[in-house]
Amino acid sequence: MGGVPSTPRKTGGDDVSVAEYLIATFVGEKSFPLASDFWNKLLELPLSSRWPSDRVQQACELFAQSNGYTRHLAKLLIHLSWCLQELLQASDDQSSLYKKAVNATYISSVFLKYLIENGKSDSLQELHLSLDESEPVPHGFVMDQDIQNFVMHSVLSFIGSNEVSPNSYVLHQELLNFMLVTMSTQLLSGPSHGPTDANPFIDAAMTQEKSLVSLVVRRLLLNYISRHRTPPNAKSYMYSDGDSQGILERVGSAAASLVLLPLNYLVSNSGGSKNPLAECSLHVLLILINYHKSIMSDESMTDKSDDSATSESVSKVHVFSSDNTFSKALANARDVEFDRSDVEGNAHPAGPHVRIPFASLFDTLGMFLADEGAVLLLYSLLQGNSDFKEYVLVRTDLDTLLMPILETLYNASKRTSSNQIYMMLIVLLILSQDSSFNSSIHKMILPSVPWYKEHLLHQTSLGSLMVIILIRTVQHNLSKLRDVYLQTTCLATLANMAPHAHHLSAYASQRLVSLFYMLSRKYNKLSDLTGDKLQSIKINLSGEDVGVSEDLAAELQIFTDFLRLVLDILNAILTYALPRNPEIVYAIMHRQEVFQPFKNHPRFHELVENIYTVLDFFNSRMDSQRSDREWSVQKVLQFIINNCRSWRGEGMKMFTQLHFSYEQESHPEEFFIPYVWQLAFSRCGFGFNPDAINLFPVPHPVEKEIEDERGEESEGKAKVQELNEQRIVFDP
Repeated sequence: MGGVPSTPRKTGGDDVSVAEYLIATFVGEKSFPLASDFWNKLLELPLSSRWPSDRVQQACELFAQSNGYTRHLAKLLIHLSWCLQELLQASDDQSSLYKKAVNATYISSVFLKYLIENGKSDSLQELHLSLDESEPVPHGFVMDQDIQNFVMHSVLSFIGSNEVSPNSYVLHQELLNFMLVTMSTQLLSGPSHGPTDANPFIDAAMTQEKSLVSLVVRRLLLNYISRHRTPPNAKSYMYSDGDSQGILERVGSAAASLVLLPLNYLVSNSGGSKNPLAECSLHVLLILINYHKSIMSDESMTDKSDDSATSESVSKVHVFSSDNTFSKALANARDVEFDRSDVEGNAHPAGPHVRIPFASLFDTLGMFLADEGAVLLLYSLLQGNSDFKEYVLVRTDLDTLLMPILETLYNASKRTSSNQIYMMLIVLLILSQDSSFNSSIHKMILPSVPWYKEHLLHQTSLGSLMVIILIRTVQHNLSKLRDVYLQTTCLATLANMAPHAHHLSAYASQRLVSLFYMLSRKYNKLSDLTGDKLQSIKINLSGEDVGVSEDLAAELQIFTDFLRLVLDILNAILTYALPRNPEIVYAIMHRQEVFQPFKNHPRFHELVENIYTVLDFFNSRMDSQRSDREWSVQKVLQFIINNCRSWRGEGMKMFTQLHFSYEQESHPEEFFIPYVWQLAFSRCGFGFNPDAINLFPVPHPVEKEIEDERGEESEGKAKVQELNEQRIVFDP
């Protein structure tokens, strides 16, 4: 039972034949017990070993047939756990242990991934994550323990407790790729997760003790912040030399292009990251914090409505989501420099806290917000972690975060992901819920904005730039994407900002009035079309016309709401901040004719009435001085500034100050889990059999080419249904 096959002698460059022999034995039909010396020989293979892709594919196919009998996957995972435990306990030279752990991680990833993506059963029985009852086991090993829990505890313990160093870098990288492989069972399920979905490894991760989870979240965040470069001693292992294939290229370190059918046509090519450890750490964290396991409970109730001796038992089934310990750990993260509870005595949830440098995290996010993963992490922190959100809001350099977001939104038409646009807009909406944020962004003056090409922006406030970009996004959406949720998010953010506007620039003020004009033209056009269609129905009584009329009426209602919202934004500035915003007064006076058609309109007159109160105030004073002087732009503006001092708001009707907040839906994972996995494909070099993916639609290569040719319009319409269910709530 404990025998080991004899291996060929290592003569010169014979490492390939040795590796092939040992791997062939591993995938063969003979079962080797846990204590066999075969495992040491397998795990002591040189890290530089190379193996042709067709042979790896062949080996995986053979392994899928033999693993049910040999249980070699389960045994290899146990040896991986033992290697990691030894490393955590060892104090002397660990180079041989590191090599064994790297090999165990890599080989496990290769064959586990093949079994996952080629599995036939919904419960992933093909993994055979248990030992045969007759299996002789070493002293101290508990036979009936869950192997997935055993290995995940060891992997997470090493990641959380072991510092990344030149010696441990490769193992950390391989373990993160192993995590991606184990969690890829999610790809097999549909976007609507159910209690029967099989995710044994990620479920095991969720059951780990809170202290360990906190260590792991801290390490993943620190990896992302530190952005460790690949050390020189790891490059020969991780990257290819000449024509030989390196480990990262072999399986994207156990994931990309060798064993599996690559998905390079599914996602954009990142061109290879300079910081693969940081990228994988981020995406492993995003997958962990967005995981939700559905649990079904069966409650029995006795119906005693009938007074008879018999009673009927009624069963009710409830489906709910279990707690996510990783999400909670991120939400409870605290700054290493400052803890609000130390000063204010606030009671935070009991349990260990992740302590990370918020300043470094803030700066790192600011540098990489053009990347979608960074935007998702920022969203997760702002949405779930009140301490980090408060830290962001008190920073005096908010341009660190806002400028990359605004620049990306400015360039949104250049093939920016629609999901990325939505997440950035939600981030802005969340920030705009705070009045101090809305005030502070107008105090920060930008010397120039070189990437804005339509107009020279010189000495413009950050708040004015934000208004300009949000309006530009609305206008672009009206002409191209026509997405109601995007429009609503932009206008809700502008409404939150409006009462706090301070010295809004001339260009921002002009764009705001132009937005009203653009929406009014669309409204008038729809109103005329709706009236014509109603007349047509009365004459023709056509069922098809009725359907068209209903669509027009619905669209007219949408633009009615948009127009009212823009009028509310203008009213908020005029009511609460007119003396501080002479440029908005100038813009309204300059284009006052655009408001005339709505002066007596039943749906808008009460909002337009305030605008005419302002116009009457300034027009009357200007008329009294107009007879003997020429009015240049500068003279008119100076006149407005002078008369703003005597403005008292007399005659203005006070409306409820609008305030919108973002509220996440009850099942956000239906949007975020598919989105995060697509990012993992893109940024981590992770590939998967496209025919096995049910989590999101996978385009075939020909379909992908057609989509690319369609350009931004098709991009904007893709995959927004789940996100549209996130709610923007008006707070009265």
